[in-house]
Amino acid sequence: MLTSLAFIFLVGLSMAAICQRLKLPRIIGMLITGIVLGPYVLDLLDPSILSISADLRQMALIIILLKAGLSLNLSDLKKVGRPAIMMSCVPASCEILAFVLFAPYILGITRIEAAVMGAVLGAVSPAVVVPRMVQLMDTKYGTDKSIPQLIMAGASCDDIYVIVLFSTFVSMAQGGSANLMDFVNIPVSIILGIVLGAITGFLLSMFFETAYAHKHYVRNSMKVIVVLGVSFLLMAIETWLEGIISVSGLLAVVSMACVLKIKSIAFVSKRLSEKFGKLWLAAEVLLFVLVGAAVDIRYTMNAGIAAVLMIFIALAFRSAGVALCLIRTPLTVRERLFCMIAYLPKATVQAAIGSVPLAMGLPCGQIVLSVAVLAILITAPLGALGMDISYKRLLKREGRL
Repeated sequence: MLTSLAFIFLVGLSMAAICQRLKLPRIIGMLITGIVLGPYVLDLLDPSILSISADLRQMALIIILLKAGLSLNLSDLKKVGRPAIMMSCVPASCEILAFVLFAPYILGITRIEAAVMGAVLGAVSPAVVVPRMVQLMDTKYGTDKSIPQLIMAGASCDDIYVIVLFSTFVSMAQGGSANLMDFVNIPVSIILGIVLGAITGFLLSMFFETAYAHKHYVRNSMKVIVVLGVSFLLMAIETWLEGIISVSGLLAVVSMACVLKIKSIAFVSKRLSEKFGKLWLAAEVLLFVLVGAAVDIRYTMNAGIAAVLMIFIALAFRSAGVALCLIRTPLTVRERLFCMIAYLPKATVQAAIGSVPLAMGLPCGQIVLSVAVLAILITAPLGALGMDISYKRLLKREGRL
């Protein structure tokens, strides 16, 4: 495992640096590293690290979500309101609709199989989007209209919505029927996640303040360890309650970080944010290399031009959904265009659930996985590169005319 970790960090960072020198997003180098080192090309990664790959990716995602929550200004988020709620479900719904309408003709699958495929492809990747939104908030691009906050909030809820729909459509494809409770669970999961995280954040801030008041000073590094441990527990609670009640662990983590920022002394939350920013340097490499390692490059050979055409039709529908969410907002045409670009990349969810229909023995399993792999390879670099090269042109920097 140590050799595999050495390959992941050293080769991943080297490839990221090469891509950065070529004016390409660093994520491309990390994804390529994962694909090449992974089991489907050179097979240099230890099976033991691949077996815990999903957990390691989740840990890395928790770190960037904590950084995001500690950087999020709730007063700014209140300005966005309705569009943020719409961004969590409308673009994904439009993309799923595109698959239901066109995939049966382009890919030769049934309507319900098209719905399963749409649910796999419908999620935006927080792993690609959130770090860039955090960077925009740090550099004050688009923050006067809360654009990074809007995109980040929408992207965090988008995954929950799509995964619930995926489980519903898979049940229908297996010959079952859609359960009304599956749809009811979507808002329940979001609300309970936010409430659980807010309560946890409040209790943590009380603990830190009490320790400080009694002169038992807790070092910032220790606070980071405590916050990380609690975050892992919040994610575990989602698993423990599965089948009983839906709770979003990811939203709980973001909510906890937001409350910590509000209730803690200003310099404490700032220091914590900086610490998690440093942790992200390592977590980023781990996350994207392992996402790349989950990609079976062989399936792209079977997908063909038809799959590429379907992906771009779906992206067009998705962009139309984003435009619909932004109606009657003060955003300019350029800023709306940036929001559309930010909602393009797919990676984490597709890598996680793309193979599920195949593992379940669904007839559409092979083509769903093929299109999911192709979507990662096309949209992750496209969205990341699009955001990296366009934000200075499309967004205004706060404080500048």
